[in-house]
Amino acid sequence: MKIFNIIFSVLLLLSAALQYNDPDPYIWMTIYLYGGVLCFLASKKRFFPKAYLAGIIVYGIYAVYLFFDEMGVLTWANEHGAENIAQSMQAEKPWIEETREFFGLIILISVLSVNWIYCRRYLKKERLNPTVQELL
Repeated sequence: MKIFNIIFSVLLLLSAALQYNDPDPYIWMTIYLYGGVLCFLASKKRFFPKAYLAGIIVYGIYAVYLFFDEMGVLTWANEHGAENIAQSMQAEKPWIEETREFFGLIILISVLSVNWIYCRRYLKKERLNPTVQELL
């Protein structure tokens, strides 16, 4: 898990840095930084299950919005034949930008879910196997 969290903390922090020229940089920098910081802390065995759950819920709601939005994922899939979303980093077509944002949220939700599940198991195991210092 440590390697998983180090890799994703670096990727998410880089993603946040690349958002400076996005049409809505403050939203996306914050979203990616939130995930990146939580992954960094998890790599140090500092877990925050409520923060994971909050991110999963908020990002899930936002992902549903982007999926059904007028220029969202459904429009990209149904009206534009699921055209290549990686053709250019300058997305002139709003449905491509919304679809990219949707998949970014799906990645974040997945990473936070993995950490939430691992955290719950780790904390449960720690409660069942106390250290020597806790017994004294």
